[in-house]
Amino acid sequence: MVPFAGFNMPVQYEGVIVEHETVRNGIGVFDVSHMGEFILKGEHALDLIQRVTSNDASVLFDGKVQYSCLPNSTGGIVDDLLVYRIDGKTYLLVVNASNIEKDWNWIASFNNNGVEMENISDKTTLLAVQGPKAASILQTLTDIDLSSMSYYTFKKGKFAGIDNALVSATGYTGAGGFEIYCKNEHADKLWKTVFDAGKESGIKPIGLAARDTLRLEMGFCLYGNDIDDATSPIEAGLAWITKFTKTFTNSERLHRQKLEGVHRKLIGFEMLDRGIPRHDYEICDAAGKNIGKVTSGTQSPTLKKAIGMGYVKTAFSSPGSEIYIKVRDKALKAMVVKMPFLKK
Repeated sequence: MVPFAGFNMPVQYEGVIVEHETVRNGIGVFDVSHMGEFILKGEHALDLIQRVTSNDASVLFDGKVQYSCLPNSTGGIVDDLLVYRIDGKTYLLVVNASNIEKDWNWIASFNNNGVEMENISDKTTLLAVQGPKAASILQTLTDIDLSSMSYYTFKKGKFAGIDNALVSATGYTGAGGFEIYCKNEHADKLWKTVFDAGKESGIKPIGLAARDTLRLEMGFCLYGNDIDDATSPIEAGLAWITKFTKTFTNSERLHRQKLEGVHRKLIGFEMLDRGIPRHDYEICDAAGKNIGKVTSGTQSPTLKKAIGMGYVKTAFSSPGSEIYIKVRDKALKAMVVKMPFLKK
């Protein structure tokens, strides 16, 4: 267990490899109740969301979720988040645990039209049940038709005997599955019911370490590693969630970046020499000159090879480019590859 954002978080229960493979091949449960949840309500809720987020939330319909980010005023990212449209005047924002206070203050500073804001983070339990067996096992606990739910949608209903649970299909592992939100008083019941339902299928609790290896195989960014206050969404390959059909924080500068190009880019790479890349390791060219740094790295349990993400000068960002990772002062050869690392 490690302290994280005011919680004690499980890094691993049984071991990273076992837990990783459980999610890729079966069913695993992450207790991610440390995440932040805000409700935004009122006539001007959408307008506020449009002004503070990079994506275009006007295209959302009831039951639809959107991945987005909160750009800051200097070109970086306050946080990445999910926007759930409950109805035309009610939205749920799901933010990173370590940024709850920062995000709340940031959004509130733009709330000049009386949008009702409620921080329900401390009242909300969130389990992410991930893996190819998740749908069939969870279906036994609810009348919600899980098979009809497409990626990035949600439904509300009775789940595990709990009224008004919110079930979504957003996933951070690439293995399929669902997230269940409910009030804290139902947390024990939810956990026990899910584990009872999955017992015969080898359901296991999964820790933070396997969550990291799973998301990295999919090339998903982790706030604080791959994106932060100093990385722009354009540099981070998040132009697809940065829509210039509207005006938002720093949109003019980001639009210029998109048109003119950026000096560095977030890339995925595979190690060719033996060695595991880690956060903050130096990335060099063939002559040993610094061209960037590693933001995330691991030995991929599925691919059986070392993979990583990092920022490099744009000239070295094309797939197939040869780069070198400094591991204990030794330059190890790697190659830039297209993400996700794990192809469907």
